[in-house]
Amino acid sequence: MNVVLCNGRRAEAADLVALAMRNHGHFTTMQVRDGAVRGLDLHLARLREATAELFDVALDDARATGGLRQALDIAGSGDCTARVTVCAREFERAALASQPLAAEDLDVIVALTPATAPALEPMRAASFVHERALPHIKHVGTFAQFHLARQARGRGFDDVLFVDAHGRISEGSVWNVGFWDGLGVTWPEAPALRGTCESLLQAGLESLGGPQSRRRVSLGELPGFRAAFACNSRGVRAIGAVDEVAFAPDPELADLLGRALAAQPWQPIPAGQGTMGTGLHRPPELG
Repeated sequence: MNVVLCNGRRAEAADLVALAMRNHGHFTTMQVRDGAVRGLDLHLARLREATAELFDVALDDARATGGLRQALDIAGSGDCTARVTVCAREFERAALASQPLAAEDLDVIVALTPATAPALEPMRAASFVHERALPHIKHVGTFAQFHLARQARGRGFDDVLFVDAHGRISEGSVWNVGFWDGLGVTWPEAPALRGTCESLLQAGLESLGGPQSRRRVSLGELPGFRAAFACNSRGVRAIGAVDEVAFAPDPELADLLGRALAAQPWQPIPAGQGTMGTGLHRPPELG
């Protein structure tokens, strides 16, 4: 499965040149099961807010959901990984002419690839001091993240965990992080992209009455935690080590996070005329 649409039609090379050559835009990635997404409303809010900040233009949700539904129909499957990217080929022209962009200047690219799930083996992460530009936006400027992740792999780790200039743990390369002391979950407080899975887990933990907090966490505090985990659109993955601090598998934490995520409903992608089903979907759990 590989389907790419630009503004509701099959993407051609010319449609993708602006994104490939100028590297300016933002996106969100989601797992789709049976035509539904956990946290679809969160993904749409992310796209709206980032579009307003980067382009000063309002993005209609229907451009994203309509493209998703159209791409699913073409693929003939409701199970996939979907990425929605928003850019503007006219951005530079408008900027040079000191003209504001209009909604019709936005390009919405929907790409479907095979469904994925988190790896089963615990992740080992190496820490690096780094803070992404505009960390609250899921923008396409990912060079530093992947460059540092490659350095971490060269040192025998699987990925990278970022620490800001003030010593605060912030986020992983493409994931959020949480820590478990046996009583509750601690979310690090630092500039970072607040992920949809993180938000879903927090809502689920709240509904279950699971203790959680957000505060500054430094690398020196890690030996005091019993377990750690990463979370992103694929789901939840255990962290086996950060640098030289090892964490053992924790079935209690895995069960709690599983129940917290399962408590969040799957939201069907709205179906337009001639598209697949309209009812509430209850797909199987990921992983």
